Amino acid sequence: MARFLTRYARMSNSLLVAAGLALSASGALAQDVIKFGAPLPLTGPLAPEAIKQQQGYDLWAEQVNKAGGIAVGGKKYKVEIVYSDYQSNTPRAVQTTEQMITQNGVNFLFSPFGSGAAKAASSVSERYKMPTIASTASSAQVYDQGYKYLFGTFTPNDTLTTPLTKMVKAKAPNVKKIAILARNDLFPLAIAQEMEKSAKTNGFDVVYFEKYAIGTLDHSATLSQIKSLSPQWIFVTGYINDLLLVRKQMSDQQIKADVVSMIAGPAYQEFIDAAGPSGENITSAAWWHPAAQYQGKDIFGTTANYVKLFREKFKSEPDYAQASASVSGALFQMAIEKAGSLDKDKVRDALAATDVMTFWGPVKFGTTGQINSLEPPVFQLQGGKAVVLSPDIIKQGEFKLGVQ
Repeated sequence: MARFLTRYARMSNSLLVAAGLALSASGALAQDVIKFGAPLPLTGPLAPEAIKQQQGYDLWAEQVNKAGGIAVGGKKYKVEIVYSDYQSNTPRAVQTTEQMITQNGVNFLFSPFGSGAAKAASSVSERYKMPTIASTASSAQVYDQGYKYLFGTFTPNDTLTTPLTKMVKAKAPNVKKIAILARNDLFPLAIAQEMEKSAKTNGFDVVYFEKYAIGTLDHSATLSQIKSLSPQWIFVTGYINDLLLVRKQMSDQQIKADVVSMIAGPAYQEFIDAAGPSGENITSAAWWHPAAQYQGKDIFGTTANYVKLFREKFKSEPDYAQASASVSGALFQMAIEKAGSLDKDKVRDALAATDVMTFWGPVKFGTTGQINSLEPPVFQLQGGKAVVLSPDIIKQGEFKLGVQ
């Protein structure tokens, strides 16, 4: 019996040692991965936009892992992106963000979609001192909270509305009256308010400014009122599904105008395809366009190479939503490699000091964490595609009047 117990003890010790080695190996493997949390509205009304972000993150992660990973102190770490669906519900986005930090053990974060959810969730990442990049938040209200750990790849909303207003003023001097209709949500409302300011500053008469509730399915009464005012410029904000519905109901009422502008739907191929001929001559603005020609120092290098890689993987043209997600990952990668560490404060400091050319364009963050180095393009739908009108460096065509 004593001999059996001795043998059992030896076997137990061997198993414990083996188990310990296995745990050490699994721990080492775990340390070879950098986890990025990406809470997204993968279901619900914002799902089309969320899928775009997911594509952008996935393309970046794929390229990094193909290249061997992110270099940190002489060692390469693979990228893993942890997704969670918050079902287009902002309070749930906040909860999901906290779960990613406290339960999923992510190293760094991408913000939820849009300015509203990004602002709501930023208090969580700030509390945990978690470096976070918002790839779809432009409203200044997201960045005016004095937070240190939040960074954003979209310039402020007025960088879209001001060039658009100046272009219409220069190219269509007979256009005087503008009607503005805005989704009552942080980003769409903020950009509509910037449009109102820009229009008044440039001498336009704002004859109508109204908000519509999230989830509105009938704009006919509102559009009838707009039609009665005979504006020469109609400006509408919202997301893809909102703007397609508004455009359809404008057509149903035979509402015509010299200029129709919508933000942000026309930047997406899905909008262009769904709108068809009714999208012709709609103007818009965005933070990036595949026509841009930048020589970047990020993993993608040139804009042309990014577009090529995206087409190969997804068989479609990238837009600003996908490109912003990809550059957000690339900026994290460069900051981590510059810091030479996964220490959150060191990576945060590296992000704050960023001043680099990327396929997205020049990236430098202001004191609030919001990028302040881009000149977003203005474009118009012509012949079933987006044609860039400005800036001159990437201009593709001339502005046309008249939307039927």
